[in-house]
Amino acid sequence: MKIDGKRILVIEDEFIVAAMLCDTLEDAGAIALGPVGRVSEALAAISAGGIDAAVLDWNLAGESGLPLAEALAERGVPFVIATGYGSVDAPFDDRPILGKPYVSSQLLDKLGAFFPD
Repeated sequence: MKIDGKRILVIEDEFIVAAMLCDTLEDAGAIALGPVGRVSEALAAISAGGIDAAVLDWNLAGESGLPLAEALAERGVPFVIATGYGSVDAPFDDRPILGKPYVSSQLLDKLGAFFPD
């Protein structure tokens, strides 16, 4: 699988959803980092580095994921935006969007696209 061995940061504030995401990633051979559920925790994880890609919940306990998207983009880390709202604002409206509730195969397809053979 394209994400085998890749370190994927899971940024999600709902524990059950985060646990499911981590399980899905690990079942596909990825290394799930986190999960982290707050903007401050996520910024610290991003700053620490060692991330190949991320799944970013756009709304973390009422806080926008925008500063996290900016931090990931600045470091060249590709990410999928997860949202129940269907879209996000510019300048990240061109990023891959994963609608909630998650479909595991769609998540893996979107992440896999970051790592061409």
